[in-house]
Amino acid sequence: MAVSTPLLSQPNSVKSESTDPPPLGKHHPSVDSTIERCIGDFGWTQFLQALLVSSARTFDAQQTFITVFTDAHPTWHCTSHQLDCNSVSNICNLPKNSWAWDLPAYTSIISEWNLERVTSIITGLPASSFFIGCLVGGLVLATLADSSLGLVGKRWRGQVGMMGFFTFTVGFLSLPAIAYLNRVSSWRSLHLWTSIPGILYSRLVHFFVRESPRWLFLHGRKEEAVATLKSLAPPSQSCRFSEVSFHQEMWNNGNVNSTIKMLVQKRWAFRRLLLVMVIGFGVGMVYYGMPLGLGNFSFNLYLGVVFNALSEIPSSLFTILLIGKLNGKFSVLAFTMISGIVSVMCALKGQLWTRFQIGLELISFCSSCISFNILLLFTIELFPTCVRNSATLLVRQATVFGGVFGTMLVAAERRDGISSYVVFGLVIGCCGLFAVCLPETRGRSLFDTMDEEEHRDRNQPAMV
Repeated sequence: MAVSTPLLSQPNSVKSESTDPPPLGKHHPSVDSTIERCIGDFGWTQFLQALLVSSARTFDAQQTFITVFTDAHPTWHCTSHQLDCNSVSNICNLPKNSWAWDLPAYTSIISEWNLERVTSIITGLPASSFFIGCLVGGLVLATLADSSLGLVGKRWRGQVGMMGFFTFTVGFLSLPAIAYLNRVSSWRSLHLWTSIPGILYSRLVHFFVRESPRWLFLHGRKEEAVATLKSLAPPSQSCRFSEVSFHQEMWNNGNVNSTIKMLVQKRWAFRRLLLVMVIGFGVGMVYYGMPLGLGNFSFNLYLGVVFNALSEIPSSLFTILLIGKLNGKFSVLAFTMISGIVSVMCALKGQLWTRFQIGLELISFCSSCISFNILLLFTIELFPTCVRNSATLLVRQATVFGGVFGTMLVAAERRDGISSYVVFGLVIGCCGLFAVCLPETRGRSLFDTMDEEEHRDRNQPAMV
């Protein structure tokens, strides 16, 4: 850590400071601790800021799962009395004039563009393109990762993070309602009605959300950082902003490229990063792929999406209430195993299994949601402050990467009869086993620098 610098003095000190972290044992106030001290208790101003920022997850959820309806394979009926045309026939093998869609062709991309005969790669392209866009956008905008969390103190970050999960659930729940109202409309209408609110929301964010004080300071905009802190602090707060000093994390400086380099250079950090990214890939394949595969069930699609959205609520509550009492490593291992085993059970044939198929799917999906939540929190505890955001970002990207393959598997099941749920179960189960190789973090203190974490590991080799 570099030497602390007064916020409103020494304007050229940013360039002259050493980029090497300080020796272990020397304490300097960090950006986060100073922000928390000056802002004080979590008040209404911070709550409204956090609510506005977290609400982005509402529109994120709608765009993530919108292809469940826009890319759905519509039902059809025979228009002739040919012997080979019946409800179990493969329309790819039937003459075009012997069958017709039940709904207008414009209700789905599949029917409007005559994609019922093309390969699964083409039919899965719209959904997978969304996840590929998330991968690219996540890397391009990675340096903005601290924007929302920089508005609140450390002790409130878990609650704000859970707020994001709940707003995601709100978006997930609202999607089937919008889709049902547009069930006989063009799939373009569904995209329109889910995009316009997002555009309006972005304007609200532009005018009413404050920039992160942490981000402002690390980019040399000290006066703006102080002005933002004053606007967020309650009137009774006695912090003297003119004397505020921050710990300058200059070797990091918010640059995701430098932090990734630090993660790769340290063998122990690179090993941990690879392991949590592999787990994230398996969890993401189920977390994103399962809701997209609901159209392959003999169950009402709208109710299926509603049930999946509702299952996010107990998974978030479970994470909030019990995360402090559970071992992170064991929890990730246990819930990925449960999700994997139940996912394979979803694919079993027979009248009994078909009857309980949606229930098994919900158990598997809920377990993947809990695994997803715990994995992100577990990742935060595995890495020191200077690289924590980048490590969490890369794990999040790994889950999205799993979503790319999940959409392809769902499309392959519709086209070729490949059981996507068997693949989901095997992948998340095998990837979850890598949690055994990670250290347990429960009861361990969090450090700010790589040297502090490495020093702890040298003294406790069994934890590595």
